[in-house]
Amino acid sequence: MVAPRNAAYAEESAEVEVLYANLEKLKLLTKKIQGSLNRLETGGNVVKHAIGPIYSNTQSLQITNSNIDKVNEAIERLRQPLDAKGKEEGIIRSSPQTVGLSQYLSAVKRVEKALVDLNSTNLRSNQKAISEFTSLLVLGNSQLQDMLRGTLSDYVNPIEPLHYLTKELSFPSLPDETIAELGPVCSAIGSAASYGPQRGDGGNPALKIYADIRGPYITSSLQNLAIASLNTVKRRAADGPYRQGTNGIGIYSNALESFIYAEHDILVRVFTGDQRGLALQATCRSALGEYAQTLRELNQYIRANLMTDCFLAFEIIEIVTAMSYRVESKTGELKSLFIEALRPVRETAKSSLSELLEETKRKAAGITMLPPDGGSVPLVNEVMSSLTTLTGYSGPLASILTSLGDGNWRSTTNAAPTAPLDVSPDSMTLLSHFILDMIEALMIALEARGRALHRSKAVQGVFLSNVFCTVDRSIRQSSELARYLGSADSIARIDTFRKRATSTYLDAWKETSHYLLDVQYTSRGSGGSARPASGGVVDSAAIVKSLSSKDKDAIKDKFKAFNASFDELVGRHKALYMEREVRGVLAREVQAVLEPLYARFWDRYHEIDKGRGKYVKYDKGSLSAQLAALG
Repeated sequence: MVAPRNAAYAEESAEVEVLYANLEKLKLLTKKIQGSLNRLETGGNVVKHAIGPIYSNTQSLQITNSNIDKVNEAIERLRQPLDAKGKEEGIIRSSPQTVGLSQYLSAVKRVEKALVDLNSTNLRSNQKAISEFTSLLVLGNSQLQDMLRGTLSDYVNPIEPLHYLTKELSFPSLPDETIAELGPVCSAIGSAASYGPQRGDGGNPALKIYADIRGPYITSSLQNLAIASLNTVKRRAADGPYRQGTNGIGIYSNALESFIYAEHDILVRVFTGDQRGLALQATCRSALGEYAQTLRELNQYIRANLMTDCFLAFEIIEIVTAMSYRVESKTGELKSLFIEALRPVRETAKSSLSELLEETKRKAAGITMLPPDGGSVPLVNEVMSSLTTLTGYSGPLASILTSLGDGNWRSTTNAAPTAPLDVSPDSMTLLSHFILDMIEALMIALEARGRALHRSKAVQGVFLSNVFCTVDRSIRQSSELARYLGSADSIARIDTFRKRATSTYLDAWKETSHYLLDVQYTSRGSGGSARPASGGVVDSAAIVKSLSSKDKDAIKDKFKAFNASFDELVGRHKALYMEREVRGVLAREVQAVLEPLYARFWDRYHEIDKGRGKYVKYDKGSLSAQLAALG
């Protein structure tokens, strides 16, 4: 049993010894590897110290080479502009017509680029070359400007705008091929101008050249129309109220607008950006100045003849305002210039409303004689004609009345009484209020003159009735006036004068009516007669019989006085001038008052002269016929 155990132990011991032996070998190998690593590190350091200076020198050489290349490139760039001078000078010192426009423009552009490159180097040694290139560019620019002037000058013969307007032809432009050339030329001139004497102006000389040549062409072409606008207003100064469209300002404005569009169509193809608007303003400035001057002169005529020519002011406002919006919509320019040109006329139109009102009062108050037959006066037709004409300008009046405010056209003194106005009325209501104020001012003033100059109530009433009739007829004959005065308030305000006129006329018949009034007693005692029952048959004989001698004499006197007064008033009524409508209305009013009174009086007392006609001249039928004949 002992022997096997010893054998196993011996085998295990042998394996342990082998392991220890391998471990020793591994330790020796590790030491050798560590020694090799140490030697490698030492060698690497040696190499690093040796290679470092070589690498640094290589980098420096690369930088130096790069700098040398850059210097060479800069020298080459410097040489290029200097070389360009000799190449381009011959072309530029010639002319665009000689060498061809395209080649000439290319040469100018190359010189300009060379000048840009020279200026970017900022080398003192290049100053002489910069000066030479600048002179060359200025020369080229001058040649191009001369060419531009020459080209534009070929198309500046004045035209007759009326020919194109009447035949609805487009206004002349420049040929398409010419416009195609002008674009690059103007661009080159503007670009090169920054190096020339005009560099401080900040503008394009081509723009000024275009405006200087095309502007007078437009102005001279419009000259005859400007003169015609003034002549037409002079010729009709004494022809009554201005009639819409009879002044030449409408044609003048249409021609100016057409010229603006023609120039705009050219300029958008020649210039770019904001230069288009500047060029259009510069080109049209002279023509707009003449247009504004014409408006100022027309304004003087309007102010001198406000009652008749204020309508021309409204027409001008309508024309110019609409045109300014159309022009701005198409070109984006010139609206402010039109509005400024319109300002004097607009101010006159604005003040004309109060002036019309005051002038109406002054003219009415200045009447020293009225027709003795009660006829109307020309002022009524004049004012109503003016108001009818006024309604044709509702557009410009809308803005003027709105800016004035409701009622602010009235004088602060002697203003006509008016009904309460809307808090914020629209333009139609404002115009309605103004027309009503004009009518009221006219009729109140004429009513005052009638009282002062006509002693008879009958003549006063007829005069005022005729005035009202003329006013009413004018309103009925004008659909526009009827539209503005169709409200219940307007009708009531105007009808007030008719009622006053009728009442004044009836006042003349009051004395005649008084003769038909008598005193009735409800009881006369034993000798009197009782008041007849209402609706009963009146017994004239019994009533007359019951009267005392004194009462009978009084009744006879009443009949005689009535007859005389009635005959006188009938004769006067027939002798007075009355409009057809007035005669009918007043006759009916007199008949309505007098016929019932006379019928009652006649029924009671006609037996006073027992049918002999000594006192009772008219029976009921004959009096009714007389009254009916008044109409």
